[in-house]
Amino acid sequence: MRLEGTRRRVVYVALYETFALIIGTLGFLSVSEAGVARAGALSVFASLFAVVWNLGYNTAFERWEARRATRGRGLGRRIVHAVGFECGFMAVLLPVAAWWLSITWLESFMVNLALNLFFLFYTFAFTWAFDRVFGLPASARPS
Repeated sequence: MRLEGTRRRVVYVALYETFALIIGTLGFLSVSEAGVARAGALSVFASLFAVVWNLGYNTAFERWEARRATRGRGLGRRIVHAVGFECGFMAVLLPVAAWWLSITWLESFMVNLALNLFFLFYTFAFTWAFDRVFGLPASARPS
Protein backbone atom coordinates (compact mmCIF):
# COMPACT_ATOMS: atom_id res chain seq x y z
CA MET A 1 0.00 0.00 0.00
CA ARG A 2 1.57 3.27 -1.11
CA LEU A 3 0.77 6.46 0.79
CA GLU A 4 1.53 9.97 -0.50
CA GLY A 5 1.36 13.58 0.64
CA THR A 6 -0.67 14.68 3.62
CA ARG A 7 -2.29 11.29 4.13
CA ARG A 8 1.15 9.70 4.42
CA ARG A 9 2.30 12.29 6.96
CA VAL A 10 -0.84 11.94 9.08
CA VAL A 11 -0.62 8.13 9.23
CA TYR A 12 3.10 8.35 10.00
CA VAL A 13 2.61 10.84 12.83
CA ALA A 14 -0.37 9.00 14.36
CA LEU A 15 1.46 5.69 14.52
CA TYR A 16 4.74 7.22 15.66
CA GLU A 17 3.17 9.31 18.44
CA THR A 18 1.09 6.48 19.86
CA PHE A 19 4.27 4.69 20.85
CA ALA A 20 6.07 7.91 21.77
CA LEU A 21 3.37 8.91 24.27
CA ILE A 22 3.83 5.75 26.31
CA ILE A 23 7.62 5.86 26.17
CA GLY A 24 7.76 9.57 27.03
CA THR A 25 5.52 9.20 30.08
CA LEU A 26 7.74 6.44 31.44
CA GLY A 27 10.85 8.54 30.78
CA PHE A 28 9.49 11.62 32.57
CA LEU A 29 8.33 9.50 35.49
CA SER A 30 11.84 8.18 35.91
CA VAL A 31 13.32 11.60 36.80
CA SER A 32 10.65 13.30 38.83
CA GLU A 33 8.28 12.80 41.69
CA ALA A 34 5.55 14.56 39.74
CA GLY A 35 3.38 11.46 39.40
CA VAL A 36 1.78 9.77 36.45
CA ALA A 37 -0.74 12.55 35.75
CA ARG A 38 1.88 15.29 35.56
CA ALA A 39 4.38 13.15 33.61
CA GLY A 40 1.57 12.02 31.33
CA ALA A 41 0.46 15.61 30.75
CA LEU A 42 4.02 16.57 29.79
CA SER A 43 4.15 13.59 27.48
CA VAL A 44 0.87 14.69 25.86
CA PHE A 45 2.32 18.19 25.40
CA ALA A 46 5.48 16.67 23.94
CA SER A 47 3.40 14.50 21.60
CA LEU A 48 1.23 17.41 20.47
CA PHE A 49 4.29 19.54 19.86
CA ALA A 50 5.95 16.61 18.10
CA VAL A 51 2.94 16.23 15.80
CA VAL A 52 3.18 19.86 14.71
CA TRP A 53 6.98 19.72 14.50
CA ASN A 54 6.87 16.39 12.66
CA LEU A 55 4.45 17.62 10.00
CA GLY A 56 6.45 20.82 9.44
CA TYR A 57 9.84 19.16 9.62
CA ASN A 58 8.94 16.30 7.29
CA THR A 59 7.34 18.67 4.78
CA ALA A 60 10.51 20.80 4.75
CA PHE A 61 12.74 17.71 4.66
CA GLU A 62 10.87 16.25 1.68
CA ARG A 63 11.12 19.59 -0.17
CA TRP A 64 14.87 19.64 0.50
CA GLU A 65 15.12 15.97 -0.47
CA ALA A 66 13.26 16.50 -3.76
CA ARG A 67 15.94 19.02 -4.85
CA ARG A 68 18.81 16.54 -4.33
CA ALA A 69 20.40 14.92 -7.35
CA THR A 70 20.66 11.59 -5.52
CA ARG A 71 17.33 9.90 -4.90
CA GLY A 72 16.48 7.30 -2.28
CA ARG A 73 16.99 7.22 1.46
CA GLY A 74 20.34 5.77 2.28
CA LEU A 75 21.93 5.61 5.72
CA GLY A 76 23.35 9.14 5.57
CA ARG A 77 20.06 10.76 4.63
CA ARG A 78 18.20 8.81 7.31
CA ILE A 79 20.73 9.92 9.93
CA VAL A 80 20.40 13.58 8.86
CA HIS A 81 16.61 13.26 9.04
CA ALA A 82 16.57 11.74 12.53
CA VAL A 83 19.23 14.03 14.06
CA GLY A 84 17.61 17.18 12.66
CA PHE A 85 14.23 16.23 14.03
CA GLU A 86 15.51 15.38 17.51
CA CYS A 87 17.65 18.55 17.84
CA GLY A 88 14.70 20.79 17.03
CA PHE A 89 12.45 18.87 19.38
CA MET A 90 14.91 19.05 22.29
CA ALA A 91 15.32 22.82 21.93
CA VAL A 92 11.66 23.23 22.90
CA LEU A 93 11.16 20.36 25.34
CA LEU A 94 14.18 20.97 27.59
CA PRO A 95 12.95 24.21 29.22
CA VAL A 96 9.32 23.04 29.29
CA ALA A 97 10.21 19.78 31.08
CA ALA A 98 12.39 21.57 33.64
CA TRP A 99 9.56 23.96 34.49
CA TRP A 100 6.68 21.46 34.40
CA LEU A 101 8.36 18.73 36.43
CA SER A 102 10.09 21.17 38.82
CA ILE A 103 13.48 19.68 38.02
CA THR A 104 16.78 21.38 37.30
CA TRP A 105 17.86 22.23 33.78
CA LEU A 106 20.58 19.61 34.19
CA GLU A 107 18.04 16.93 35.13
CA SER A 108 15.85 18.05 32.24
CA PHE A 109 18.84 17.92 29.92
CA MET A 110 19.73 14.42 31.10
CA VAL A 111 16.22 13.01 30.68
CA ASN A 112 15.82 14.79 27.35
CA LEU A 113 19.19 13.49 26.21
CA ALA A 114 18.27 9.94 27.21
CA LEU A 115 14.87 10.22 25.52
CA ASN A 116 16.40 11.84 22.43
CA LEU A 117 19.01 9.11 22.12
CA PHE A 118 16.26 6.53 22.40
CA PHE A 119 14.05 8.42 19.94
CA LEU A 120 16.95 8.94 17.56
CA PHE A 121 17.13 5.18 17.09
CA TYR A 122 13.36 4.81 17.32
CA THR A 123 12.86 7.48 14.63
CA PHE A 124 15.41 5.82 12.37
CA ALA A 125 13.90 2.35 12.83
CA PHE A 126 10.28 3.52 12.68
CA THR A 127 10.82 5.53 9.49
CA TRP A 128 12.65 2.63 7.86
CA ALA A 129 9.85 0.21 8.81
CA PHE A 130 7.18 2.70 7.72
CA ASP A 131 8.87 3.09 4.32
CA ARG A 132 9.06 -0.70 3.97
CA VAL A 133 5.35 -1.10 4.71
CA PHE A 134 3.99 1.95 2.85
CA GLY A 135 6.71 2.53 0.24
CA LEU A 136 8.97 5.53 -0.24
CA PRO A 137 7.37 8.93 -0.81
CA ALA A 138 7.63 10.39 -4.31
CA SER A 139 10.47 12.67 -3.15
CA ALA A 140 12.69 9.66 -2.41
CA ARG A 141 11.68 7.17 -5.13
CA PRO A 142 14.25 6.56 -7.85
CA SER A 143 13.18 7.96 -11.22
